[in-house]
Amino acid sequence: MLGAGALTVAAAPALQHVLEGVAQKDPTGLSGLLPNGGGFRYYSVASSVPHKSAGNYRLTVDGLVERPGAYTLPELRALPQTRLVRDVQCVTGWRVPATPFEGVRLSRILDAAGVRPSARAVRLTCFDGTYSESLTLQQARRADVLVALKMRDKDLAHAHGGPVRLYVAPMYFYKSAKWLSGITVTDEVRPGYWEERGYDVDAWVGRSNGRGDDPTV
Repeated sequence: MLGAGALTVAAAPALQHVLEGVAQKDPTGLSGLLPNGGGFRYYSVASSVPHKSAGNYRLTVDGLVERPGAYTLPELRALPQTRLVRDVQCVTGWRVPATPFEGVRLSRILDAAGVRPSARAVRLTCFDGTYSESLTLQQARRADVLVALKMRDKDLAHAHGGPVRLYVAPMYFYKSAKWLSGITVTDEVRPGYWEERGYDVDAWVGRSNGRGDDPTV
């Protein structure tokens, strides 16, 4: 029995890697129902998502700003980077502890664009062509909200929303939009993909969506 237990422990990382690999290639999402040893599960609301690289990725910034523009991936990497290590909490219940994310504070990008006085919120769009998210301007300016380029100290993989995703540390993970392509400053909050389908717009972990999870802060 001890030998069998030891083999199970030894095999766990490899098994989790296999399950994560299956989930990445599963267009149905059914693999998300499998246990995966406390790791990430993979979700997409689009039938397929194009891959972007340093050669063709662009992050646009527009809306109620004085200086609209776009960033390439090398330009984002050249900006000052912030590293956060927090738990990731999904609204469906799974949690991944102590996950490092690194990237540019969203507040820095907003400041560089020159937000107009009439602005109240930020809308985030994605190059999957379907997903969107939103934050109030106050939320977007928090120090723990990143335009993330790395996860677990590696460049963001496509399955994790790479090469660039949003990371909103104190909120449920659906707010951390994958495959980020656009930041639009608006005069009001415009509900994102899941908010239009019943999820809370303010998605603080443990204080929204009828859940009582421990905060990630």
